[in-house]
Amino acid sequence: MNPTFSNSKQIGIVTSFSELIQTDFEGTRNALCWYRNLEGDFKELVSKLQLKENITEVTPKDLLALQLSSQGNCAREIILKDLQELTDFGAAPVLNLLQCYERDTDFDFITTDVYSFHVDRSPIATDTFLCTYHGAASDLIANDEAQQKILVPEIRAQLKDLHDGPEAEFEDFLKENYFDLHYQAQPNATPINLGVRHLWRLAVDHPTQQVPPCIHRAPIEIDGEFRLLLIC
Repeated sequence: MNPTFSNSKQIGIVTSFSELIQTDFEGTRNALCWYRNLEGDFKELVSKLQLKENITEVTPKDLLALQLSSQGNCAREIILKDLQELTDFGAAPVLNLLQCYERDTDFDFITTDVYSFHVDRSPIATDTFLCTYHGAASDLIANDEAQQKILVPEIRAQLKDLHDGPEAEFEDFLKENYFDLHYQAQPNATPINLGVRHLWRLAVDHPTQQVPPCIHRAPIEIDGEFRLLLIC
């Protein structure tokens, strides 16, 4: 087991899917990891899938259509089981073959794409699940090692100039444009890489959540290598 995961007060380690969905977040713990050492050739899967756009959704039917070796088939069965368990739980998992996400280049002082440290928000009580089966994996960061970008004085001043509206509507403007979801790492911050093939559950920002939402970001992709990512 990765000692970084087990030593982090932010991360709880579980050993099964049922434990992953039944364990409560509490205190500073806002990320749960079903730590797995999985057999299977996930690289073979990726090599036989067809990228149609920068982000291509891969369906179970697409997976089942592939001609695979025994190790490739082992990887496929693991993914199909993950998709089914999450679906049975009531989630809506999506499997993506990724070359890259769209970049936010609107402003030079703040970005709102997934490469920026951010939290997810939901109007209902739910969580984010994700697993990188192949390719670069996401990072998370402790909440006390990051600052909301809208609270950074220089950024906030530029956002007020951009708002150009009544002061009373400024906070709504920040939420409507998702500026409030993004964070800046402190100089001494130590991001934790989520690794491959572990299934994660991350706390999101919603009205009944009892812990701070988990701050995370998408990785810079490895040149010439696609990511295979389950997310919901």
